[in-house]
Amino acid sequence: MHHNLRELAKLATGLVLADALSALWLSSAHLLPIDFFGASITQTLVVPAVVFDSVLALLLAHYGWGIKLPVRTMRERTMLMVVGVLFAAVALVHWVRIAFGMDLVLGSWLVPVWLSWIGVVATTYLSYLSFHFALKQRNT
Repeated sequence: MHHNLRELAKLATGLVLADALSALWLSSAHLLPIDFFGASITQTLVVPAVVFDSVLALLLAHYGWGIKLPVRTMRERTMLMVVGVLFAAVALVHWVRIAFGMDLVLGSWLVPVWLSWIGVVATTYLSYLSFHFALKQRNT
């Protein structure tokens, strides 16, 4: 099971690095500020976001590639439950965007709704995996 968690951490490392690179790209392409679901992302938020993403990517990479011994604590199970709830919330936001036909504009680009379908599938699956691993840990 810990092999699966390490593989999930490797995947999450890639997603976090992609988030950091997209923040840098938005900044360098002068597409900031943008509004994303009511939150305004400005140029001043880029540096803290990239620093946070870098630290998170290092932690995930350390877990994904570095830890050899299994860690069986209540904290890991709690963390998996929290991550599952967060992924479920993101999936719900994608569902709301699809259901109400909400527009999402990044800079001058209108994000197509079909990208939210991919977001629904990905975040729902990651939420399921998080809950699955959390409940499986309880039974072992």
